[in-house]
Amino acid sequence: MFTMIVGEVANFVAYVFAPAVLVTPLGALSIIVSAVLAHFLLDEKLQKMGVLGCVLCIVGSTVIVLHAPEESTPSSVEEIWDLAIQPAFLLYTASAIAVVLVLMLHCAPRCGQTNIMVYIGICSIIGSLTVMSIKAIGIAIKLTIEGTNQAGYFQTWIFAMVAITCIITQLNYLNMALDTFSAAIVSPIYYAMFTTLTIFASAIMFKDWSGQSASKMVSEICGFITVLSGTTVLHSTREPDPPPVTDLYSPLSPKILWHIQGNGELWKQKDEDGSSLDFVTIFKQDYFS
Repeated sequence: MFTMIVGEVANFVAYVFAPAVLVTPLGALSIIVSAVLAHFLLDEKLQKMGVLGCVLCIVGSTVIVLHAPEESTPSSVEEIWDLAIQPAFLLYTASAIAVVLVLMLHCAPRCGQTNIMVYIGICSIIGSLTVMSIKAIGIAIKLTIEGTNQAGYFQTWIFAMVAITCIITQLNYLNMALDTFSAAIVSPIYYAMFTTLTIFASAIMFKDWSGQSASKMVSEICGFITVLSGTTVLHSTREPDPPPVTDLYSPLSPKILWHIQGNGELWKQKDEDGSSLDFVTIFKQDYFS
């Protein structure tokens, strides 16, 4: 739990100093670390295809880092607010909320238990808005530490409320997806949708790709596809969880007690119904089978 909290804090700080186009795809590196640690600490066998998946993630991450765009840090929360209320991002936000409401109110009650895209779609769409809010809060905290207090702006608290609401919703539906479907299927699909939508939202709000050449943009896309392929390969090689072991010697229900009287009378009694007695008479023999 402690290491998870430290990792999330570090991830939060990363969004302050780097664009989401760079930070979000690099989340696949945690999958590699988990697979390697599980191989040595939990005796989970890392197969050859799993090693190939790790290599693909590393190669794709390297390509993304080498061609990542440079980001200019806003000087105040008001400047971030101006980016958030630009028509293009307002259109994305309105579309995202509309799709999420349709998935929550119409699709989830009807096919949420059978269609994996319902819960993951809600998590991914809400997650893209979460990252934008978290990035705004992180920049506000950074500016406050540097001496420019941002707590007095109402925009800071709006971003905070949006972030809390989105995080709670995202975790709720992610847990529902993991409870309903296999984690080996949920993880790569969620990673792909969440990362894609986050990059798209960040490109609209913060204009991450503004001023970049077409070759760098294509290289970043290729790097992301490589990471996505590696993640899918790595998860596809995971061994399924063993079924729960049941006690082979546990008594059946209802319990039946057999008694042999000295006169050769055999009778049984159901343990759950004391009034029901069945008598069977047998001949006394030296042995019987």
